[in-house]
Amino acid sequence: MPDILVLYYSRHGTVAELAQHICRGIEEVPGMNARLRTVPAVSAVCEAVEDSIPASGPPYATAEDLQECAGLALGSPGRFGNMAGAMKYFLDGTLTQWLAGSLNGKPAAVFTATSSMHGGQESTLLSMMLPLLHHGMILVGIPYSETDLLHTRSGGTPYGATRVTGIDSKRPLSDEEKRLAHALGKRLAQTARKLGAL
Repeated sequence: MPDILVLYYSRHGTVAELAQHICRGIEEVPGMNARLRTVPAVSAVCEAVEDSIPASGPPYATAEDLQECAGLALGSPGRFGNMAGAMKYFLDGTLTQWLAGSLNGKPAAVFTATSSMHGGQESTLLSMMLPLLHHGMILVGIPYSETDLLHTRSGGTPYGATRVTGIDSKRPLSDEEKRLAHALGKRLAQTARKLGAL
C-alpha cells in the first residue's frame, strides 16, 4: 500500500497527538497507509549528539521515507510564528531530494500546535509550506465544507490542522481539532490516491 509520510517534531507531545489523528484520517482511505516519523531535537551545544534511534515514539525520518512516500503531512510546534528549529534543520538537509525531484508532484499538508489561539499558527503553517513549494509539492488544505472551520473556538485553519495547547501544554484536543486533523489526513490521502491513479 502507498504510504503517506506523517513527519513531525514534538517537544511536549502536543504535535504528536495531532499527528495521530491525521494518521487515522489517512488510513480511512482504502489502499492508503500512514508512515509516522519524527526528527531529532537540535542542540545549541555543538558536541551534543542524538542517538540514532529515539528513546520512544516513531523512528527518525530517513531519505528513503521521503523518496518512497506518496504524500507528506508535515507538523511542527510554532516558535515565534515559525516552525521549530529541529524541523527547519531537517528540511535544510533535503537538498539531495530537491535535486532528484523526489517530492515533485506529490501532495503535502501541514499542521501545528501553539499555546494560545493567536500564537502564530497560520504563519507557522505558511513557514512550513515554503520548502514544500520549492520541492514542487502540491499543497492541500482544509476546505470550508468542513464546517468545524466555521465554528471552532480552538484550533483549525484552512491552511492546515492546528491545536491550542494552553500555556502548560496540557489542554486536551477539542472535538473540532480532532475532526479537522482527521479531515486533513483523509483529504491528503484521497489526493495522493487520485494523483497516483490507485
